[in-house]
Amino acid sequence: MDARLRDEAVGLMRDLVRVDSSNPPGRETPAALVVKAYLEANGVACELVARDPDRANVVARLPGRGTGPSLALLGHTDVVPADAVDWTHPPFDAHLDDAGFVWGRGTCDMKNELATRCVVIAELARTGFAPAGDLLLISQADEEDGTDVVGMPWLLAERPDLRCDYAIDEGGGVRLELADGRVVYTLQVGEKATLPATVTALGEAGHASIPTMGRNAVPLLAELIRRLDAHATRRRLVPAIRGMVEALGVDPDRDLAAVAAEVAALHPAFALEIDALLGITIAPTLLTGSSARNVLPGRASVGVDCRILPGDTEADLERELAEALGDDIPHEVRLDQGITGGTESPLGTPLHAALAGAVETLEPGAVLVPQLSTGFTDAAFVRQAFGTVAYGFWPVVSTPLDVYEGGMHNRDERIHVDDLGTAVALQLDVVRRLLG
Repeated sequence: MDARLRDEAVGLMRDLVRVDSSNPPGRETPAALVVKAYLEANGVACELVARDPDRANVVARLPGRGTGPSLALLGHTDVVPADAVDWTHPPFDAHLDDAGFVWGRGTCDMKNELATRCVVIAELARTGFAPAGDLLLISQADEEDGTDVVGMPWLLAERPDLRCDYAIDEGGGVRLELADGRVVYTLQVGEKATLPATVTALGEAGHASIPTMGRNAVPLLAELIRRLDAHATRRRLVPAIRGMVEALGVDPDRDLAAVAAEVAALHPAFALEIDALLGITIAPTLLTGSSARNVLPGRASVGVDCRILPGDTEADLERELAEALGDDIPHEVRLDQGITGGTESPLGTPLHAALAGAVETLEPGAVLVPQLSTGFTDAAFVRQAFGTVAYGFWPVVSTPLDVYEGGMHNRDERIHVDDLGTAVALQLDVVRRLLG
């Protein structure tokens, strides 16, 4: 670790954290200007690209020699909102404590990653590194909400010149010491897709003072919700999770319940996620009933957060919902939007090899373990737009896992400064291996 580069990244991250770019409403341009000023001061040409002047993206580039692949380093400037009442230190003060932790919204998601990627491209520019192919840095708006069409989807459609062979985004890099003593780092190679639905119970309205007058849809809906919650969806291994299982030394060609149990026993992080990574998940969340207390509703609905695996279709989800709900309670099912996400990049690529080599240098004997995200990142958009091989990776070594994951989208988000130093060193190693 180079303490100079670590401190440079920590300083830039703290500058970014002090910019309240909570989304909604976003207003990421002040954070984009921090990025732009830093890069230009270090000899990196960059530009603001914006559909909305208040919500700018930053694009920077080190031109390549034309003899190798191109690589984009990604990082969003928006963060989820934070209520200062709940925090030990104000969420936008970027407080640095005596133990080496910087506190603030975005220190884990993902102004930490953005700052280190800015320092990487700045250091390469300062030292005269001439990449084989173009090295890009894209700092995008509106990742956390994504409803205003000002961030990555718009940017990639507007700027086809941002096409790249490889990309590194958020989502992986967590160091895990397994129950058998092995050390692994996670590599996010894709994500599940969102496919939200609404389930509506159909009854008959009536006056609430005589509950037997109609057929109240609310109790009907309650039973449908119970069935959704209890339903066990079909299980299967997509390529990324087969790769994860094999990398962990578990035989994937067995009963999936036994596979899941063996994987779960290796680390609590795998125990938490393995079930969701083997199939469709169905989570009832939003409730709508009567508009008046004294009216028995004829219709009552639940919004359902559904996540499907790469390769799953709308028909696959509809089949699971039909099996869960049965046909004895009148109801309707509506899919509220199309499939969003659900992309997956292959393993065995030059970027995979570069990351594996850098991890081996960081910690000899440690291995990369591929994973899917149960959530969503902007890497999906570069895969869809350009066929880019995109992985999520940022090493988390010095911040305890419960602190790191517990702070994301939560109070008291914080990161240890040494993780920024490690991340700069590792990413410099990756870029030199891939584009040197």
